[in-house]
Formats: sequence, structure tokens, C-alpha cells
Amino acid sequence: MTKGRWALFVIFFVLIIDQIVKIYIKTTLPLGGSIPVLGDWFTLHFVENNGMAFGLELEGKAGKLFLTLFRLIAVAGIGYYIYKVIKNNAPLGFIISLSLVLAGAFGNIIDSAFYGVLFSESGYNIANPAVFMPEGGGYSSFLFGKVVDMFHFNLLEGVYPEWVPWLGGQDFMFFRPVFNIADSSITCGVILLILFQKKFFYSKKI
Repeated sequence: MTKGRWALFVIFFVLIIDQIVKIYIKTTLPLGGSIPVLGDWFTLHFVENNGMAFGLELEGKAGKLFLTLFRLIAVAGIGYYIYKVIKNNAPLGFIISLSLVLAGAFGNIIDSAFYGVLFSESGYNIANPAVFMPEGGGYSSFLFGKVVDMFHFNLLEGVYPEWVPWLGGQDFMFFRPVFNIADSSITCGVILLILFQKKFFYSKKI
């Protein structure tokens, strides 16, 4: 398999799995609903957000629009850069790492761009999960959809000691953010780039 085909395989594999899981969660669970996987340690917990990875977001419609447009520009830039480094015969690991980042970013763009048009609004009523292509139209307009998150790990839980500044006495949970496959893909790609940067860049200038 050529390096270009490897890049396409990684991108489409991540996108397909990411969207299958998101659509299943959105059309099966109400907001806040959970499916235990490994007891309380690992659950599929449905939440939505308007913004960045791991539940972070920019407030307001302007912030939402800015973030979506920024993602589109970033994905276009990364896609062009992948094309360029493939032409320059860059290491396969470097290409796969970039492809993971691109796939993750594009996966969340799909939610932001299309989910508001394609799905009814999710609510907290367990009897009425979201519907695909509802008769009355979606819950929002193009580019203003919400990103679906579902992976929640509660590996460690407790209370911050009173002497900890600003956080003393508050509940502590690791890992609190809820995330999705697209977020994981971006994180894995960045970690690989950091860990293997010398191997990727030592012998050949990209």
C-alpha cells in the first residue's frame, strides 16, 4: 500500500467509526444517559458541546461560527501539508500521525456542520431520543450543530485537600471531560508527533 493510500485509509477509517458511534449514541440515548461498559470506571455517557475537544467551547453564535470556520481552514491546511509530505517521501509514521489529526478535526466538523440539519434536538427524556431527518427539520442551521461526546472514564474520584489553592474541598475526578473518537484521534496524532519527532525529522527535511 502506498503512503497516500495509507493516509486515506487512516482518515476514512477514523471518520467512519467516529460517525457510527456518534449516530448510535445520539439516536439511542437521551442527554445525560449512560451505558456502563466497565462498571462506573468506563461508561458511554451522552453529552453535547458547541466547541472544541473534551467539552471546551467558545461562547455564543459568533464563537461557534469562528471555531467551525477555523477548523475548516485548519483541515484544508493539514490536508495540503499531507499531500506535500507524501510527495517528498516523508516517513510513513509522520504521515499517519498527521492523518489522525486531520481525521479527528474533520470528524468534529461533520457534527458542527451537519448534525443541526440532520437530527432533531436531543433532550433529557429517555423515551424520545433524537431522530435522524425529522419531518419538521433539524434543531439548528448549517454550521451550528453540536458535537456529540460519549467516552467517560472515572478512574479516580475524591476531594481536593483544603490546603489546595482555589480547589480545596471541591470534588476531584480523573478523567472528568467526556470525549469522542475524533478527539482521541487528534490526541493520538499529536502524541505520536511529539514522541517520534526526532525519527520523523532527523534524516529528511519535511
